[in-house]
Amino acid sequence: MSVTTVTPAPAKALILGGLAATAAASVATAVVAAVGSAAGVSLDVSGKPIPVPGFAMLTAVFSVIGLALALVLARTVRRPRAVFVRTTVALTALSLVPDVLADASVGTKALLMLTHLVAAAIVIPAVARRLSA
Repeated sequence: MSVTTVTPAPAKALILGGLAATAAASVATAVVAAVGSAAGVSLDVSGKPIPVPGFAMLTAVFSVIGLALALVLARTVRRPRAVFVRTTVALTALSLVPDVLADASVGTKALLMLTHLVAAAIVIPAVARRLSA
C-alpha cells in the first residue's frame, strides 16, 4: 500500500502568481473590449453601455474570487489542481449563459463571451500550475 503525500502550493507563490495573472487578464479583457468597440461592436447591454474599464474591474473581481478558491482547495482537497481546473472550466462555461441571454446584439454577445474566455485562458493555467497535482 502506498501513501501519497499532498503538499499544498506555497501560499505566497500562489497569491503572487494569481495576482499577476489577474492583472494580465484585466488588461487583456479591457483591450479586447476596446478593440471590439473601435471595430464597431456595441458595448450596450439592455440599452446601457458597459464602460471599457468595467471589463477590467469585473475581471479582477472574479479572478480574485478564483484565486481565493484555489487557496481553499490547496488546503482542503487531495488534488487541488485537478479540482480547480474542473471547477473553473465549468464556472467559465456557466459564465457564458448570461451573455447568450443578454439583451444585446449578436456581436456584443460574442464580444462579451470572448472576454470571459480570454480571462479564463490567462488565469486558470497560471493559477493551476502553482497548485499541487
